[in-house]
Amino acid sequence: MNDTLNIPEDYQTVMPYLIVENASGFIDFTKSVFGARERMKHMRNEHIIAHAEISIGGSTIMFADSIPGYPPRASGFFIYVHDADKTYADALSAGATVITPLADQEYGRSGGVLDPFGNTWWITSVISK
Repeated sequence: MNDTLNIPEDYQTVMPYLIVENASGFIDFTKSVFGARERMKHMRNEHIIAHAEISIGGSTIMFADSIPGYPPRASGFFIYVHDADKTYADALSAGATVITPLADQEYGRSGGVLDPFGNTWWITSVISK
Protein backbone atom coordinates (compact mmCIF):
# COMPACT_ATOMS: atom_id res chain seq x y z
CA MET A 1 0.00 0.00 0.00
CA ASN A 2 2.85 2.45 0.73
CA ASP A 3 4.05 2.20 -2.89
CA THR A 4 0.65 3.41 -4.09
CA LEU A 5 0.63 6.33 -1.67
CA ASN A 6 4.28 7.31 -2.20
CA ILE A 7 4.82 7.60 1.55
CA PRO A 8 8.39 8.74 2.27
CA GLU A 9 10.76 6.05 3.50
CA ASP A 10 10.66 5.45 7.28
CA TYR A 11 7.18 6.96 7.64
CA GLN A 12 3.94 5.14 8.37
CA THR A 13 0.44 5.51 6.99
CA VAL A 14 -0.84 6.88 10.32
CA MET A 15 1.36 8.91 12.69
CA PRO A 16 0.36 10.85 15.79
CA TYR A 17 0.79 14.63 15.72
CA LEU A 18 0.93 16.29 19.12
CA ILE A 19 0.82 19.92 20.14
CA VAL A 20 2.64 20.21 23.48
CA GLU A 21 3.91 22.83 25.85
CA ASN A 22 7.71 22.55 26.01
CA ALA A 23 8.33 20.46 22.91
CA SER A 24 12.08 20.50 23.65
CA GLY A 25 11.34 18.89 27.01
CA PHE A 26 9.18 16.30 25.25
CA ILE A 27 12.16 15.40 23.05
CA ASP A 28 14.40 15.01 26.11
CA PHE A 29 11.78 12.90 27.92
CA THR A 30 11.30 10.49 25.02
CA LYS A 31 15.05 10.18 24.48
CA SER A 32 15.81 9.40 28.13
CA VAL A 33 12.83 7.08 28.75
CA PHE A 34 12.23 5.34 25.41
CA GLY A 35 15.51 5.79 23.55
CA ALA A 36 13.84 8.01 20.94
CA ARG A 37 15.89 9.37 18.07
CA GLU A 38 15.32 12.96 16.98
CA ARG A 39 14.63 12.88 13.24
CA MET A 40 14.13 16.59 12.60
CA LYS A 41 13.37 19.88 14.28
CA HIS A 42 12.29 23.13 12.60
CA MET A 43 12.17 26.21 14.78
CA ARG A 44 9.59 29.01 14.51
CA ASN A 45 12.03 31.18 16.41
CA GLU A 46 14.85 30.52 18.88
CA HIS A 47 12.41 29.22 21.53
CA ILE A 48 9.44 27.66 19.71
CA ILE A 49 9.50 24.39 17.76
CA ALA A 50 7.32 24.69 14.65
CA HIS A 51 7.64 21.00 13.72
CA ALA A 52 9.68 18.12 15.09
CA GLU A 53 9.79 14.38 14.67
CA ILE A 54 11.14 11.56 16.78
CA SER A 55 11.24 7.86 16.10
CA ILE A 56 10.87 5.11 18.67
CA GLY A 57 11.56 1.70 17.20
CA GLY A 58 9.94 1.89 13.78
CA SER A 59 7.31 4.46 14.77
CA THR A 60 7.29 8.20 14.12
CA ILE A 61 5.73 10.83 16.39
CA MET A 62 5.35 14.36 15.03
CA PHE A 63 4.78 17.36 17.29
CA ALA A 64 5.12 21.10 17.77
CA ASP A 65 5.04 23.66 20.56
CA SER A 66 1.64 25.08 21.40
CA ILE A 67 1.08 28.67 20.33
CA PRO A 68 -2.01 30.90 20.30
CA GLY A 69 -4.57 29.21 18.07
CA TYR A 70 -2.92 25.81 18.55
CA PRO A 71 -3.54 24.71 22.15
CA PRO A 72 -1.90 21.60 23.58
CA ARG A 73 -3.32 18.33 22.19
CA ALA A 74 -2.01 15.36 24.09
CA SER A 75 -2.45 11.70 23.19
CA GLY A 76 -2.28 8.19 24.53
CA PHE A 77 0.34 5.67 23.48
CA PHE A 78 0.70 1.92 23.92
CA ILE A 79 4.39 1.08 23.71
CA TYR A 80 6.17 -2.26 23.77
CA VAL A 81 9.55 -2.20 25.53
CA HIS A 82 12.11 -4.85 26.48
CA ASP A 83 11.78 -4.24 30.23
CA ALA A 84 8.55 -2.61 31.44
CA ASP A 85 9.83 -2.33 35.01
CA LYS A 86 12.94 -0.37 34.01
CA THR A 87 11.15 1.84 31.48
CA TYR A 88 8.31 2.55 33.93
CA ALA A 89 10.85 3.54 36.61
CA ASP A 90 12.73 5.70 34.06
CA ALA A 91 9.48 7.47 33.14
CA LEU A 92 8.73 8.23 36.79
CA SER A 93 12.29 9.48 37.32
CA ALA A 94 11.85 11.77 34.29
CA GLY A 95 8.74 13.40 35.79
CA ALA A 96 5.86 11.12 34.79
CA THR A 97 3.15 10.25 37.29
CA VAL A 98 1.41 6.92 37.89
CA ILE A 99 -1.90 6.20 36.19
CA THR A 100 -1.88 2.46 36.88
CA PRO A 101 0.84 0.49 38.67
CA LEU A 102 2.79 -2.16 36.79
CA ALA A 103 1.09 -5.56 36.85
CA ASP A 104 1.15 -8.81 34.95
CA GLN A 105 -1.69 -8.93 32.42
CA GLU A 106 -2.75 -11.59 29.88
CA TYR A 107 -0.88 -9.66 27.17
CA GLY A 108 2.26 -8.82 29.17
CA ARG A 109 3.62 -6.76 32.04
CA SER A 110 2.04 -3.33 31.77
CA GLY A 111 1.48 -0.06 33.58
CA GLY A 112 0.36 3.43 32.70
CA VAL A 113 2.02 6.79 33.28
CA LEU A 114 1.15 10.39 32.48
CA ASP A 115 4.16 12.28 31.14
CA PRO A 116 4.87 15.90 32.12
CA PHE A 117 3.33 17.02 28.80
CA GLY A 118 -0.11 15.45 29.32
CA ASN A 119 0.39 12.27 27.29
CA THR A 120 -0.51 8.81 28.55
CA TRP A 121 1.96 5.96 27.97
CA TRP A 122 0.88 2.33 28.46
CA ILE A 123 4.31 0.74 28.93
CA THR A 124 4.27 -2.98 28.19
CA SER A 125 6.70 -5.84 27.81
CA VAL A 126 5.80 -9.34 26.70
CA ILE A 127 6.18 -11.94 29.45
CA SER A 128 8.28 -14.88 28.33
CA LYS A 129 6.54 -18.20 28.78
